Amino acid sequence: METMQLTPLLGMTLEQLQSVVTELGMPRFSAGQICRWLYEKRATSIDEMTDLSKQNRARLAQSYYVGRYSPSHSACSSDGTVKYLFPTSGGLAVESVYIPDNDRATLCISTQCGCKMNCYFCMTGKQGYHGNLTAREIINQVLSIPQSEQLTNVVFMGMGEPLDNVDAVLQTIEIMTARWGFAWSPKRITVSTVGILPGLQRLLDETSVHVAVSVHSPFHEKRLDIMPVEKAYPLKRVLALLAQYDFHHQRRLSAEYIMWDGVNDDDANAEALAKLLKPTGARVNLIRFHSIPGVNLSSADNDRMVHFRDLLNSHGIICTIRQSRGEDISAACGMLAGKTRTSK
Repeated sequence: METMQLTPLLGMTLEQLQSVVTELGMPRFSAGQICRWLYEKRATSIDEMTDLSKQNRARLAQSYYVGRYSPSHSACSSDGTVKYLFPTSGGLAVESVYIPDNDRATLCISTQCGCKMNCYFCMTGKQGYHGNLTAREIINQVLSIPQSEQLTNVVFMGMGEPLDNVDAVLQTIEIMTARWGFAWSPKRITVSTVGILPGLQRLLDETSVHVAVSVHSPFHEKRLDIMPVEKAYPLKRVLALLAQYDFHHQRRLSAEYIMWDGVNDDDANAEALAKLLKPTGARVNLIRFHSIPGVNLSSADNDRMVHFRDLLNSHGIICTIRQSRGEDISAACGMLAGKTRTSK
């Protein structure tokens, strides 16, 4: 994965590359050329950058390399979902999940190796925290899967809490949306978060991407039981911040809600959730729970989820039930990486 003593170009912004070429005595416009090769033409080596002079390519290659690398493992579900395992500079691995769905092709990408949030129901959190991914390691997931050219959407919803690694996430979003990068519309990108307020404020102010908030309970004490982040950043404060922004036009706000049998699936939860979300304009995604080892929770049944959805809709909250994907390939985030670590 690494090349000795060389620095990867992948993950750098135009401004950073301008500093690189200036330091090497190359024309400043060379930075734009390198951007095109990295993010538009998707080069894997400096030799491919043929509009740089041979001398400048050699100069660049003395200290830098592109830095792309392939997944080390993949698992394909019967429904077409594919989970990829990528090595990290720390010697561990993170996951990305490719989800084809008619005319959409979505990739869920990771931002950390492990996670600090320690949500009770999350496999990744049970592995502990082993470090942030760099912008290079995040953007490489998008560029290095076989279906990269087919992607219509990217969701920061893999391993880790994106807003606990906000600098690298914002740099990745800049690469994906800038004219010198992928030139994607921000509407193709969603960032999922448990509600880290400082990072959320920056995300809202510095980007126009969609936001998905992990809610899972409308009640403070219950949410605190399953999501320790509720102590530092209570959901009411998170929603109060979100209510200050326009989510009715270009940007969309979603509330992610895993439904557990006998825990958060009754009418009282639905009524409280509707009241809580109404000022924000959020829509709700109801999610079936994928069982993981050591967690004594089971998914609500389909009838209960349909009733819950209909009750929210009756209160003017747009609510859908997310289709369950990839259950036959350890679909819960962190399970494939966890299995790989155990086998080693």
